[in-house]
Amino acid sequence: MPTREHNNTILLDISDGLAILTLNRPDRLNSFTAEMFKDLKKALNKITPEQGVRCLIITGSGRAFCAGQDLNQRAETKTSTPDLSASLEKNYNPIIRKITELEIPVLCAVNGVAAGAGSSIALACDIVFAARSASFIQAFCKIGLIPDAGGTWLLPHKLGRARALGLSLLGDKLPAQKAEEWGLIWKCVDDNKLLEEVVAIGKQLATQPTKGLSLIKRAIDKSFTNSLSEQLDLERDLQGIAGETKDFQEGVAAFLNKRNPTFNGN
Repeated sequence: MPTREHNNTILLDISDGLAILTLNRPDRLNSFTAEMFKDLKKALNKITPEQGVRCLIITGSGRAFCAGQDLNQRAETKTSTPDLSASLEKNYNPIIRKITELEIPVLCAVNGVAAGAGSSIALACDIVFAARSASFIQAFCKIGLIPDAGGTWLLPHKLGRARALGLSLLGDKLPAQKAEEWGLIWKCVDDNKLLEEVVAIGKQLATQPTKGLSLIKRAIDKSFTNSLSEQLDLERDLQGIAGETKDFQEGVAAFLNKRNPTFNGN
């Protein structure tokens, strides 16, 4: 049964195994406030097998994906020197961990600028699509900070040291088309087709062997630190788990009987 939960800062719609989570402060470029952190954590906690979710899409409303931290709200606080370490530990880091640890495909539809921690949230997703007018900006250097919310891990892993440092030290805008050419994102899409294309792929993934997809994610993530020998052992172990799933049995049966498979995600 479809689920819809809308509040001041986050929209969450779940239907037919697909969850669409929309950052919803368009008047402030979907930048983060204390309320938005709370609402996003609550929404992400609803992305569970019990809710029948087998794929998640994260996007933004209005003309931006996410501009990172709302500095206006931070400037309004009475503390002249905010504890940024505490803010990361309490707010951003749990969000990045939650997104990357979800055992389902996580797609991102970057509909506009993704700046600062907003860029990190987008890049933490498994497959990133971006509107042609969208861009990625590591704005931290402009105010004396370092890329955070996983930025110093995500950028070099996806782009290599030279490009990661160039983006981080210069703070230049990276257009979506170049982000695709560099391999930072999966695909650049015309603005008016972005959400339609991502939703279509999300619906398709929500019908696939979810357990097997989660094992693929685990194997790829481990490959960055494993030796070849360790990765071979991991593939052996994970393939053994995949071979015991009902979806594997269904996939083989469908192939042998020349019919389309019906996967239940287990």
